[in-house]
Amino acid sequence: MRRLFWLGIGLAVGVVVVRKATRAAHAYTPAGIADNLSQSAGGLVEELRSFVADVRAGMAEREQEIHEAFAQGEAFDDQFAELREDPRLGDREIFPEEHQR
Repeated sequence: MRRLFWLGIGLAVGVVVVRKATRAAHAYTPAGIADNLSQSAGGLVEELRSFVADVRAGMAEREQEIHEAFAQGEAFDDQFAELREDPRLGDREIFPEEHQR
């Protein structure tokens, strides 16, 4: 009975090792590399779509805040007003007149 138990354990370990080795070998074949690249590209595309959706949601939220402030006759919190009013940061200093259209 004891030998049968150890035979079963040996067979189970052998199967696990062979399956892992087969998967590792498949990862280095051309088909395995192509599968890995397609999964990576698919994940990248999905992350990019998620990022674009988050940016659009943020833009819509900010636009709604601006419209609400305008409807109430209030000035909205413009974080960049000071930068636009600074004459040193104007377009003319960055792009001289001869280079402007």
